[in-house]
Amino acid sequence: MKQPSKSFSIQRHSSHPEVEETDDFLAIEEPLEIRIDGKSFAVVMRTPGHDRELAAGFLWSEAIIRSRDDILDMIRCGKEGESPNENVLDIILANPEALDWEKLIRNTFTSSSCGICSKASIDAIHQKFSPVQNNYFQVSRETIYSLPEKLRAKQRMFEQTGGLHASALFDKTGQLNVLREDVGRHNALDKVIGSSFFRNELPLENQILLVSGRVSFELMQKALSCQIPVIVAISAPSSLAVQFAKESGQTLIGFLRGEKMNVYSGHSRISL
Repeated sequence: MKQPSKSFSIQRHSSHPEVEETDDFLAIEEPLEIRIDGKSFAVVMRTPGHDRELAAGFLWSEAIIRSRDDILDMIRCGKEGESPNENVLDIILANPEALDWEKLIRNTFTSSSCGICSKASIDAIHQKFSPVQNNYFQVSRETIYSLPEKLRAKQRMFEQTGGLHASALFDKTGQLNVLREDVGRHNALDKVIGSSFFRNELPLENQILLVSGRVSFELMQKALSCQIPVIVAISAPSSLAVQFAKESGQTLIGFLRGEKMNVYSGHSRISL
């Protein structure tokens, strides 16, 4: 398996006249081509590692798979007589005939900045995933305040490279259940979803999602695909993320810093 980071020789400059020759670890970024039954479906730039989780989470959030039985196999592709290509993963579906390729490609949104109409986008997502059903889930402010420190304590690759995003799931008591890191925010969340998929833990209607950076429309869409009721971001949400959260019945928290946070929607799930 490929390593998620690589050492590079650098020169480190500072206010001192001496230039330091040293090594620096950087997060690896490489393409992963996701194929479905031999057809190219998407190419994502990711940090190698947990690729099967990434692919499964991506397909789940696009409503292509709904259970473990939907996937027969995941195969690393390669030419005959050569080693498998670590950057190509083919997902073999149990029922590929049910897949409408034309509709699938038309309705796959890959970026919150793609210029699509926000109302059309939200309506399209709600045709695939209903609004959050768990209106009784509650979490205390103290638990939410404790999450960033728990996240950082487990971000092994971030400590080494300083260049990775993280997504993590916690229960209502603040216990960490799964954490994944990647150069892409959406990839880190797909890996979390994929991990839960392979453990047969979906939907995630009693979980809190914490993301290390800002939260976009796309992340909210992926969280809704799993029925996650509470989404917490250490940084800012986008305007469309807030609009989506309100219409999807999700609790959205941003700017979680120390014992301060902004609650943009779903404040009834936060207990004092």
